[in-house]
Amino acid sequence: MCRNIRPLFNFDPPATQQEVQQAALQFVRKISGYRQPSKANQAAFEAAVDDITKSTERLLAALETSAAPKNRPVEAAKAQARLTNQSLKRT
Repeated sequence: MCRNIRPLFNFDPPATQQEVQQAALQFVRKISGYRQPSKANQAAFEAAVDDITKSTERLLAALETSAAPKNRPVEAAKAQARLTNQSLKRT
């Protein structure tokens, strides 16, 4: 899975439309192999991003959980700590 795609469900505050669209863009880039498509493929690329954005928004709206929402700053700190630990292990 693409490293830049992050979980978007069950956060406080909820994922924004921009975050969902960025995740969709990363997904389309990964499966298409294009960072920036050619002019011939631009319309198909953008349509795929739009479709995946809408599907993801529907999915996030439909999902249910009894778990408490995750706190964004706390989760970001945990992720940063994991990255730091990985860097230290490599040296």
